This record gives sequence, C-alpha cells and structure tokens, in this order.
Amino acid sequence: MPKSALLFFDETLRSLDLRYFCGFEVHDPFIAVQVGSKRIGVLNALEYGRALKESSFDQIIPLEELTAAAQEAGVEQPGPSDHIAALAKRLKIASFDVPEDFPSAILVKLLDMGIDLQIIDGAVFPDREIKSDDEAKWIREGNRCASAGFAAAEAMLRASEIKGRRLVYKGKTLTSEMVRTAIQTACIAAGGFPADAIVAGGDQGCDPHCRGSGPLRPHDLIILDIFPRMFKTGYWGDMTRTFLRGEPSDVQRDLVAAVAKAQKAATKAIKAGVYADSVHAESNRVFDELGYKTERTAEGAVGFFHGTGHGLGLAIHESPRLGSVHRKLKKGMVVTVEPGLYYPGLGGCRIEDVVQVTDAKPKKLSSFHYNWVF
Repeated sequence: MPKSALLFFDETLRSLDLRYFCGFEVHDPFIAVQVGSKRIGVLNALEYGRALKESSFDQIIPLEELTAAAQEAGVEQPGPSDHIAALAKRLKIASFDVPEDFPSAILVKLLDMGIDLQIIDGAVFPDREIKSDDEAKWIREGNRCASAGFAAAEAMLRASEIKGRRLVYKGKTLTSEMVRTAIQTACIAAGGFPADAIVAGGDQGCDPHCRGSGPLRPHDLIILDIFPRMFKTGYWGDMTRTFLRGEPSDVQRDLVAAVAKAQKAATKAIKAGVYADSVHAESNRVFDELGYKTERTAEGAVGFFHGTGHGLGLAIHESPRLGSVHRKLKKGMVVTVEPGLYYPGLGGCRIEDVVQVTDAKPKKLSSFHYNWVF
C-alpha cells in the first residue's frame, strides 16, 4: 500500500502547481493525484477526451466511475470528498499530502471520514524555479508577444501630433486607454493577452502598478509595462519600457540614463551561485552613486522602492525574488530585471527585461529596442 500520495482538488487557472503538474488547462475543479511517480487525473466526460490528447497524466480515471463507487457505498449525491474517498479505496492510498491552499471544507470532510491528510509546508514543486529549455522558449515567446505590443504603442505615439498640452491621434486626444487597446490588439494577434498592461504617463507612472488612465501629455515620461499570458502554453512574458513623445528635459534624460545604467549593472551581476540580494544591491549602488535618493513620505515613497526583479513562468510573479532576500540563484532560473526611479513632478522610469540564469553571462529572453524619445 502506498504510504502517501500527493492530492490536488482545484482548477488550473487558480492552482499553477496543478497546471504545472497536469500540463493542460481545466477551468473547473477536479481531482489529481501522484502515486509514486505516476500522475493520475480524474476527469468528467466533458474533459476526458481532451485530457487524453493534451494532458501529461499517465492515467485518467472517469469521474463517473468514482460517482458510481460512492453511490454503491451508500452516498446518494456524492461530492468531491466522496469522490476522493472512493479514489483512495480504489488505489489503496493510506494518506494524502495536500498543498497549503487545499479547499478547507473538503479537507475537514475528509478528516471526518478518517482519511489521513498532511499539509505540505512550502512549495509543492520547488523545481518549478528551474526552467527547462521548453519553458524558456515559451517565456521567450511571451516576450515576443510583449514586443508586438510595444511596437503598436510606439507607432501610435510616433503618429500623434503635439498640440499644446495634448497628444492628438487621428483627430482624438490620445489616452492611456487608447494605447492600451492597441497593445492588447497586437498581443492577441501574437498569441497572448496582457489584461492589465500599464500605460502610465507623468505622475501616474510614479505608482509602479498604476495601469494609467486619461490623456497622455507631450514631453512626459510614459511607463509601458506589458505582461501577456500566452494562450497556448500559459506562460507569461514581462517587459517594460519608458517612452516620451516630444522633447525631454535634461533632468528626464539623466533619470532614464540612470535607470538604464542600473538595469545593465544588475543584469551583469546575475549568474549561478550569486545571491539575489547582491543583484538588488547593484541597482541600489548605481542610484546611490548618481545621487538618486529613496525616501518614504506621508504621500508615498519616492526613488527606488521596489525589488530589482522576480521569477517568471506560469505565474507573473514567482520565486525567486531579486530583492532583500539572501538566497542563491541557480542555473535555469528565469528572472526579470526591472529597476526604476519615481519622483512626482518629474515622473517615473522603469526598464525591464527577462533573463535566464547560467553559469556565466545570463541568457536574455526578451528583446525590444531602448529608444525612448519619439
């Protein structure tokens, strides 16, 4: 009798560990287990045929068979806990290991049935941090999709006329919403969707996760952060550029140059065996040397007040983080590198690319030019 089996009951848009485990998308909660090295999915008739073609399961059990087994055991209307109990009996599983976010109501019912459950402390699949060649390719495709969005935004800005304090595109005042729609349209055509693409001009760009709204102004810095999720693979791209339509001031030029220098320094520091916080320290070092102060005020923080980057894969933000955490980077990890500076009244600038950690120079998984004045 197997000592224990890994158990999921979830849907793959919410549980990325389950998406990683089964290799395809299912939008309703379902049962999946790993017994030894064998991966088993329990799917209803709606998903069964597709699972045979698309999933990475070694075995697929029809849900209807577990429903019948539970009914034979006296359960009139079996629910998920009854199906899991029937599966445990069928596979002779003594206990289950479940992720920390396993549904609590089902967990309590299973415990009441006498089924032994252990909650996994920490990551279910620590190896998710290490990306295979295929995963790196899928992330690169996500960034190609993001690049299509940047090209669409650039074309719109270049075609806009400067009329006083307005940018006018095809007779209309250019807005963040218009540029975001152009980005989304281009990314959809390229195979992904950036639902929350950031197009934040002027002081809106000083809040790094502000999506941006309303008119975009000439001579203002505009942060564009595009992170599409690819339809085919579920993997993300994530890139940021800062644009300006018009004439930048010397102070703006210095700000962008400082961010570009910090991004290059942090990227250069990345390799296997290096600590994540030392990469972040490179961004801070550049900004400190150039005199850019970070402060926390009653109105919010200014300067460089977020991490240098984060892991990227099936999640837009995943481990490892390039910030204050003291942990070694490993070969195969994929991270963003995105320092930024933010000063209300001047605006914000962030530049972001994606790299994969190697034993030497990091492998770049994103590509778009750094020209920023149009």
